[in-house]
Amino acid sequence: MRLTKLEHAALVLEDSGDRLFIDPGKFTTPITEAQGTLAVVITHEHDDHWAPAQLDRILEQSPDARIFGPAGVTAAASEYAVETVRAGEERELGPFRLRFFGGRHAVIHPAIPVIDNLGVLVNDALYYGGDAFTVPEGVDVDVLAAPAGAPWMRLSEAMDYVEAVAPRRAFPTHEMLLSRAGKDLANARLAWAAERAGSAYLALEPGDTIDF
Repeated sequence: MRLTKLEHAALVLEDSGDRLFIDPGKFTTPITEAQGTLAVVITHEHDDHWAPAQLDRILEQSPDARIFGPAGVTAAASEYAVETVRAGEERELGPFRLRFFGGRHAVIHPAIPVIDNLGVLVNDALYYGGDAFTVPEGVDVDVLAAPAGAPWMRLSEAMDYVEAVAPRRAFPTHEMLLSRAGKDLANARLAWAAERAGSAYLALEPGDTIDF
């Protein structure tokens, strides 16, 4: 299985010609290679994690692709056949096994309603929490997508998160709101936390890959 980091919060996993997209949102370069897509996982309804234009591009090339998300996504993307999933549930599609965790988005501000959010574990190896710091209990995570910058987080929280999950490898995600200097700072701090957890830190840029 190969993971390719896309811009901001988006990832694509490939195995034997099958594809799985996670969170293809508005800050991600338009997706043009989507043949063989079995599924799209959307962790929550914010448009930096999904965009109609991105789903349309994927479905044009893979019309049978399934879309999974929490209830908030099902409501927000009502024009699409989103299959509602909940924490504790699993789905299997070809070479991909999906397990869902969490349930709620991190608090942005006390005056802003908290929405649904699900983390996803793929093949018991890659964990991506969406916009929350939910730790997948009882899982030895191989690769963790660690958020680097957002209105809902402090970098210290992401550092603690890397230590709490203690994956074998970690890389940054959710960083399109950061300047180059901000990305470099986040990478340095997350690498420090990864070292404390006994993890390797990979400062991936869009287009970079990891093989499992």
